[in-house]
Amino acid sequence: MPRVRSLFLSDIHLGTRACQANPLLDFLREHPAENLFLIGDIVDFWAMKRSIHWTPAQNTVVQKVLRRARHGERIIFIPGNHDEALREYFGTVFGDIEVHEEWVHQAADGKRYLLIHGDEFDQVTMHHRWVALLGDAAYNILVRINILISWVRRNLGRTGYWSLAGFAKRRVKKALEFINGFEDAVIRSVRQRGLDGVICGHIHFAKKYQIDGLTYANCGDWVDSCTAIVEHLDGQLEVVEWGAARPVELTASLLAEGETECVS
Repeated sequence: MPRVRSLFLSDIHLGTRACQANPLLDFLREHPAENLFLIGDIVDFWAMKRSIHWTPAQNTVVQKVLRRARHGERIIFIPGNHDEALREYFGTVFGDIEVHEEWVHQAADGKRYLLIHGDEFDQVTMHHRWVALLGDAAYNILVRINILISWVRRNLGRTGYWSLAGFAKRRVKKALEFINGFEDAVIRSVRQRGLDGVICGHIHFAKKYQIDGLTYANCGDWVDSCTAIVEHLDGQLEVVEWGAARPVELTASLLAEGETECVS
C-alpha cells in the first residue's frame, strides 16, 4: 500500500444519504499516513436536523478514524459550517483527535500551509445563512438526481462517473464566479500571513494550483466527487480523484439503502 505523509479530507457529510462512505473506507485502507487532517463538514448537523441517514459504512468510517488515532496517527479536526456545533470545543481532544479552529501544517519540504475549512471566506454563509441553507438543500437534490442518473448509465453499459453537480458548477457562470472569488480571498489571506499556501474545503471543488508562488489546494468532497489531497513523503501535494475509478459502488449502495432513512 502506498504510504503517504499526510491525508487531507473535507466535506464527508456523515449522517446524509449522499455520503460516499464505502469509497472513503477503501481510500483510507489504501493510504496509511502519519497525519490525517479532517478539514470541516465531516458530520452534517445541518442535514441531520431534517433527517438522519447513518449507515453501517458511515459508522465504520468513524471507528476507523478513531482506530488510526489510537495507533499513533496524528488526527486534527477543524470543524466547518455544517459541523459548527463542534467549534465550541477548540483546543479539546476527543479520543486522541485534536479539535482546532485552524492549523498551520509544515510539509516535509519545509513549506507551511494554512488548514481551514473556508466558510469564513464565503460571504453567503457568513451573512445570509438562509440562502446558504437553501443552496445546501438544492445541492442535495442535485446529488440525489445524480444517483439515479449514475444507476441508469451503469445499466446502459456506460462506463465512468459523470457528476451532475460538477457539470452545473462548470457551466453556471455565477457558480464559477463564486468559486474564483472564494479562491482569491483565501489566497489573499495566506499571503498576508506569510505562509506558502492553503489547504481547504467548503466549496466541493477539488483543485490544486500555483499563483504568485503560493499554493491553493482544495480537498473537494466525499458526496459527489470523492476527492482528497495527499502529501507524499517528499512534501509534494496531490489531488486524488478516488471516485472516478469506483462509480458502481457509489450508486448501487445508495439505491439499495433507499428505505433505511431514520427521521429525527
